Amino acid sequence: MKNIIRAILAGWGAKKLGGGCGCFGVIVVFIILWILLGYLGLGS
Repeated sequence: MKNIIRAILAGWGAKKLGGGCGCFGVIVVFIILWILLGYLGLGS
């Protein structure tokens, strides 16, 4: 369940922060947010 919440938050943030950078930018922001959320304890 935590991974689902983590993915939703990372996806939402990537859409907001990397929306103007194209597909590659969104993917990079998603990965960065995924890692950061893992450090914050939302990962498994």
